[in-house]
Amino acid sequence: MSRRREPRIVVIGAGVAGIATAHALEQAGFTDYVVLEKGGDVGGVWYWNHYPGLTCDVPSQIYQFSFAPKADWKRIWATGPEIQRYHRDVVEELGIVDRIRFDTEVVASVFNDGTGEWTVTTRPTGASDAEPTEELTVDFVICATGVLHNPAIPDIPGLDDFAGPVVHTARWDDDLVTDGRRIAVLGTGSTGVQVVSALQKHASAVTHFVRSPQWVLWAPMWLPQLSVVSKLLGASRNAQDRLYQLLLLGSGILADVVLRPSWRRRAVQAYARISLRGQVFDEDLRSELTPDYEPLCKRQVISGTYYRALHASNAELVTTGIEKVNETGIVTADGRQHDVDIIVLATGFRAHDYMRPMRVVGRGDQTLDEAWAAGPRAYRMTAIPGFPNLFTVLGPNSPTGSISLQFSAELTAKYIVSWLERFSSGDLDTVEVTEEATAEFNSQVAQAMGPTVWNTGCNSWYLTESGSVDLWPFDRTTMSRMLGTPHDEHFVVTRPRERAETGRDESDKDRIPS
Repeated sequence: MSRRREPRIVVIGAGVAGIATAHALEQAGFTDYVVLEKGGDVGGVWYWNHYPGLTCDVPSQIYQFSFAPKADWKRIWATGPEIQRYHRDVVEELGIVDRIRFDTEVVASVFNDGTGEWTVTTRPTGASDAEPTEELTVDFVICATGVLHNPAIPDIPGLDDFAGPVVHTARWDDDLVTDGRRIAVLGTGSTGVQVVSALQKHASAVTHFVRSPQWVLWAPMWLPQLSVVSKLLGASRNAQDRLYQLLLLGSGILADVVLRPSWRRRAVQAYARISLRGQVFDEDLRSELTPDYEPLCKRQVISGTYYRALHASNAELVTTGIEKVNETGIVTADGRQHDVDIIVLATGFRAHDYMRPMRVVGRGDQTLDEAWAAGPRAYRMTAIPGFPNLFTVLGPNSPTGSISLQFSAELTAKYIVSWLERFSSGDLDTVEVTEEATAEFNSQVAQAMGPTVWNTGCNSWYLTESGSVDLWPFDRTTMSRMLGTPHDEHFVVTRPRERAETGRDESDKDRIPS
C-alpha cells in the first residue's frame, strides 16, 4: 500500500457497459485508459441498430445512467435514434470523447505469463486480414462488448441467390427504399414485431414469416412524455434522482414476476393472453399467433401496433416453415412460392458470443474458445478463470430480462475499479478468479434458475448451446451483495515482485497512446 502505480487499461466497447466503465474510471481518478470501439460512434446496440420502428421496450426514465439523467425524453418509450443521441450527449458531457478510438476493432488480446501484461491487437473496422495492425501493451483488459452485437444470419438454402436486397435489421441500409415494395420479414422477436408494424404502413405488401409466434403485451409505446414532466424534472436534479430510484425499486416487481411463481406472474401471463384475445378476433389467425409456451418464457415482446398491422389488407402471416429462397422470393414447405422484392432478417444476434470473434488467450496459452467449449461461464458476470487481469461488464449471466442494465453495468464497473485501486496501491500485480469459486457461482445459478419463468420450456435466445439459461436468476439486492466488496478467497492474487526479478520499472512504462 506504499506506492502509487497508474494501471494501463483497455476498455473494449463504447455502449452502455463501456460508458459506465469509463465513468467509473474517471470517478476513481484513473487516467491511463482507452476505450476501443469498432463502430463509428457510441451507443453499442443503439449505434448498430437503426431499422424502421426501432423503440426501446424499457421506459426511458429508467433506461439511462444514474449519473446522467435526462429530463426531456420525447416519449415514455424512447426511439432508437434518441437513445443513441443520449449516449453521445453523455460522453460529451463527461468529457471522455477523446478517450474513445472509433472504427477500431480488437482482433486479439493475449496474456503474457512472464510479464503479467496483455497485448491487445487492433485494426481498422472492416479492414482485411492483410491490413497492418497496432498493438497495445496494458495491465488490464475490460471487455464491455455487450450481448447484442453479432448478427445471427439464418442458414436458409438459396438465400444468396435472391435477386433483391437482403438486409439484417442490425445492419439496416438507410438508403433502402421500402415504400411500395413487397417485403418479407423473418423473425418474431421485438425487432420483427417493430419492423413489421413500421413497414406495413407504406409497403405494397408485408409477409411475416413466423416459425414460432411470440406473446405480445399490449402497450401504447407511442405515448409522449408530458411536457410538464420534462419541466419538473429539468428543474430539479433531486427529483430526477428520486424518480430513478423509485423506478429501480418498482423494477423489483419485474424480478419477482420472472424469478418465482406468484400471483404477479400469473397476472402478467393472463394479461398477455388478454392482449391476444382482445385484439385478434379471427379464430384461425389467433390460433396461428398463440405460442405453445408460457408467457414471459422468452424475452417479452411489447407492442401496441403489431396485431393491428397484421389485420391490414397488405399484411400476411405465414407460419409454414421456409424450405428455400430462390431468385424471386421464398418457397415454404407446402410448395408455395412467395414472390417478394426485399427480404428483411429480423433474426437477432449470436447472443452468447460476448467478446468473440476476438481471439482471447489467457494464462498458459488457453484460449477463450477452449475455456468456453461447453458454453460461456464467468464468476458473477465479471471474471473468468484462466484469464488474469481481464474483467467483463455485462458478461455471462447478465440480467437482460429482469434488472436495469445501466444499474448492473455501473455496479460491475465499481467492483472492477476496486481491484484496479489495489493494483494502483501496490497490493497486487495480477488477480484471477479461481475455478472453484466460478463453479460454485454457476452451481448457485443453476439452482436458482429452477423456478424462473425462463426455465418453463421454450426455445429462446437466452439458452446456450448446452441448454443452460444465460441470465441472472437473482434479485437486485443479491447482485449488490455479490458485487460489493471483493472476496479475496475467491481469487488468486500475485503480489508485486522486486524490479530485479521482473526487470520492470514502473517509471518506464509506456502510457497508452491517446
